[in-house]
Amino acid sequence: MRKILTSVAVSMLLFTACKKDQPVATTEPGQVKADWTSDNSTSNYTSKAYAPYTVFNNVWGANPGYQSIWANNGNNWGIWSNHPNTSGIKSYPNSERKVQRLLSSLNSLTSHYDVTVPADGSWGADYDVWTSNDKYEIMLWMNYRGNVGPIASSYPGGVAQVNVSNKTVGGHTWNVYKGPVSSSGKQVFSFLRTSNSTSGDVNIKDIMNYLKNDLTWIGNETIDRVQFGFEVTSTVGGRNHQVNNYTVSFN
Repeated sequence: MRKILTSVAVSMLLFTACKKDQPVATTEPGQVKADWTSDNSTSNYTSKAYAPYTVFNNVWGANPGYQSIWANNGNNWGIWSNHPNTSGIKSYPNSERKVQRLLSSLNSLTSHYDVTVPADGSWGADYDVWTSNDKYEIMLWMNYRGNVGPIASSYPGGVAQVNVSNKTVGGHTWNVYKGPVSSSGKQVFSFLRTSNSTSGDVNIKDIMNYLKNDLTWIGNETIDRVQFGFEVTSTVGGRNHQVNNYTVSFN
């Protein structure tokens, strides 16, 4: 009788889990119930459009491991990845929204994020804000862990040289770095939160105006697109990263 009751209870639990709208985190790739799933077994660059967002798996780095991705829409998605503990970024799965507006024409440009992230590995939960023709890349590091760091102008003692410390702008307090991408020479401006955050709101327009008016590092640029996702260096044994909610709003 106990065995029968246990089987019934397990069946009820499985039925209840299957009815949930939100996907359940799993260490088994491909087992998440979602509107769309994919992996890098055939292509590193699969994507799914959910207007006005597009979700990208984007396994772009050298010698990556396995990475699967799921999405219900552009606001709720996640990955399971098992990348080796070697140097270099392996992937930047993200959700992107096009803006394509001149900075001075924007009344507002804001974003909300809410993530669930692992306690180990090497990765960052980051925004990438791109200006037209990818002239400038503005990175906003909301949560990061392990052997990761920003691009900087110099690395005294092997540590990235900070340009501005403890600057509060856009609703958060940051350390700010400036440096060129070695392969292209294009400038990257990195804002690293002074403490990790799993949810909040960011005033991106205020950050762009700070770069333009206070630091004079940029001009009146066209904001091409806003991306948010996980820059993954290593996740040995497999780890989940999940976006519970993410939005980009502008007018």
